[in-house]
Amino acid sequence: MSYNFSKIEKKWQQKWDSSNSFEAFENDKKKYYQLEMFPYPSGRIHMGHVRNYSIGDVVARVRRMQGYNVLHPMGWDSFGLPAENAAIKHGIHPNKWTLENIDDMREQLKGIGLSYDWNREVTTCQPDYYKWTQWFFIQMYNKGLAYKKNYAVNWCPSCETVLANEQVVNGQCERCDSEVGKKELDQWYFKITDYAQRLLDDIDKLEGWPEKVKSMQTNWIGKSEGAEIEFKIKDYPSNLNVFTTRPDTIYGVNYMVLAPEHTYVNDLVKGTEYEKDVMEFKKKMEHISDIDRTATDVEKEGIFTGRYAINPVTNKEIPIYIANYVLIDYGTGAIMAVPAHDQRDFEFAKKYNIRITQVIAEEGKEIEDLAEAYTNEGIMINSDKFNGLSSEEAKSKITNYIESEKLGNKTVNYRLRDWLISRQRYWGTPIPIVYCDDCGTVPIPEESLPVLLPTDVEFTGKGESPLLTSKEFMHTNCPKCGKKARRETDTMDTFVDSSWYFLRYTDPNNSKKVFDKSKAKYWMKVDQYIGGVEHAILHLLYARFFTKVLYDMDISPVDEPFENLLTQGMVLKDGAKMSKSKGNVVSPEEIINNYGADTARLFVLFAAPPERDLEWNDQGVEGCFRFLNRVYRLVDESRDVYKNYANKNIEKLDKKDKEIKYSIHNTIKKVTEDIDERFNFNTAISSIMELVNDTNKYKEDLSTDTKKALLADSVETITVLLAPFAPYLTEELWNMIGHKESIHTVKWPRYDKEALVKDEVEVVIQVNGKLRDKIMVSSGISKEELEKISIENQKVKEFTEGKQVRKVIVIPKKLVNIVAN
Repeated sequence: MSYNFSKIEKKWQQKWDSSNSFEAFENDKKKYYQLEMFPYPSGRIHMGHVRNYSIGDVVARVRRMQGYNVLHPMGWDSFGLPAENAAIKHGIHPNKWTLENIDDMREQLKGIGLSYDWNREVTTCQPDYYKWTQWFFIQMYNKGLAYKKNYAVNWCPSCETVLANEQVVNGQCERCDSEVGKKELDQWYFKITDYAQRLLDDIDKLEGWPEKVKSMQTNWIGKSEGAEIEFKIKDYPSNLNVFTTRPDTIYGVNYMVLAPEHTYVNDLVKGTEYEKDVMEFKKKMEHISDIDRTATDVEKEGIFTGRYAINPVTNKEIPIYIANYVLIDYGTGAIMAVPAHDQRDFEFAKKYNIRITQVIAEEGKEIEDLAEAYTNEGIMINSDKFNGLSSEEAKSKITNYIESEKLGNKTVNYRLRDWLISRQRYWGTPIPIVYCDDCGTVPIPEESLPVLLPTDVEFTGKGESPLLTSKEFMHTNCPKCGKKARRETDTMDTFVDSSWYFLRYTDPNNSKKVFDKSKAKYWMKVDQYIGGVEHAILHLLYARFFTKVLYDMDISPVDEPFENLLTQGMVLKDGAKMSKSKGNVVSPEEIINNYGADTARLFVLFAAPPERDLEWNDQGVEGCFRFLNRVYRLVDESRDVYKNYANKNIEKLDKKDKEIKYSIHNTIKKVTEDIDERFNFNTAISSIMELVNDTNKYKEDLSTDTKKALLADSVETITVLLAPFAPYLTEELWNMIGHKESIHTVKWPRYDKEALVKDEVEVVIQVNGKLRDKIMVSSGISKEELEKISIENQKVKEFTEGKQVRKVIVIPKKLVNIVAN
């Protein structure tokens, strides 16, 4: 008979809800802030959610039992394009669609048995939240960290919105597969580049983060030290500035390359015979993502502009091209091309028959015909007065020369670009700006926030922003002069909403301030943050940037948000990520209906370590269900013994008593260490399973009071250790054996070191390194006695007969190896 999981789960969820069991308040206890990345409310949870939130819930429940004051909140990252698409497709307002999805998902998450403080729930699309997102924008605007500029951006004509480079896959929108182009738009930006060096420096502080994530952020920020050099353009009034990390190669510059989007391009070819071909090439590049353009295996291609630059140190004319492999977002959007010493430039020069001048050679060896670019260090050649220097020495000497001749300057460059936050959509935080013909760009006064999203909008799927269809929203009065003005109709990137939500959780119901700093000081930093590695760059970097800005404004008490980070793996089926298109989706609801939430939790925690991908396995789910039934039967069959013998004195232990006591305390030790030190929930659960097996064998003989007391001890240990993993079942079992308080308020058990000292130990005996026997001996046996017993062992004699024992290696309590020939 299986236990009635649906009845048990419903019963305890109602009790937890009615008593606010997991509500958190500031107090004198040591705090622990456990947080998982909040979800987008699509309406249905998936197995990735179950895994992510179950991992966090185990940590939260264990920390409570260990005596911490735990904050474990949940909310909704609820702005975004899917709600708008639903409005277009189904004629339902995004607000209604989103809030209905939130109601559904809240119940689903509660059903998993997650110990959230639902009184701290935040919803980013609600005015009480986005009022403060707008307030942050104004603070950043006043500090010069929010600004507007015209820029060519990735544009999806179907979604009719700007896309980040990461959202363009093979030249197509990742959401709708439409071909992505470029569009010149006036866009709002956050000046994250002002924080590039601090973000880089403080990566060393992130000791509790995975090295992989820290490395990804370091590479994304991409600090480069070098020089910015000025190249004159023949018969053109403006010069071309180029950033390079290799000033030592300047004598080998044989051509220049501009990004197709560079502002000079149109002017350079206007009215020339090259204009048509250059414009066609430029248009072609609009439909290829930056990632695809710069891939190492992509063929380098470009086109001559008909113009020439002047190499500032050789005074030679060099042709100017535009090419696919140079991006407007890196450096100045132009490069000095050195084909002899850069493989991309080498391939391009060979393809377009451009001269190649070698300026660095391996010492004692000058290569005339290069088969590929020479990229190693070496000795300077063909470099005028710098000939004979090492290339490393030449870097600083040539940079100094360039500075002295006023041809350029030493500089530091970052790959990181400013954060484009404008979105031409409705369902996002309105940017709190108006435009006045007399006063210009004017921020909304703080006391007038929030700028509410209007309801009189049309969702046609056409045009730039649905906000443009609301005359009531569009037309307003200038806060400064009172004259007619126009509202900004862009909304903010949803990453802005998620860049500070962890701070709002510390004081979510405050209507006067974004949060009380003293409350934030009590709870922050987040002690353990959990989410997918796909957020390693954008969300995590933006959250760090936001926190630093707020720290500098004396709003946040900390300048880094997350003390420890766990990036959990994906849930796979048939070797692939679950998706409807692959037909390999496993519904959490189906698993919970058939086996219960505790089984679903136990499986996703048992099947693989948290940081690894998890391969779905139906047999594994059934195995976890059978295990929980064994636990239920064990406790049910032992309840009378427990009620009469729990916490009774244990005396005169025989061999089996000592073995079960060892098993109990060894399990406590292993489970505690697996959770506290490694988050190895799979091995922790495995240890509990072993204790259940040992206990079932042990209870076959309950002939003494000591044995009954030890059974009671083991049953209690199993139930308490299993509580964070299977919260519903263990709550029921705890009540079943006579306890009134919740098991989740019980102190986490501590192991007895003395119980881990065995009277007997198993020793492996080898002959010439091969296993020949295993024997039980007293744990206090001497090396000499152990050696003697091993040599006289009957199985050992079979393999040493007629041979001379040359050496005996004894590792006390573990192994004896007899060397004989």
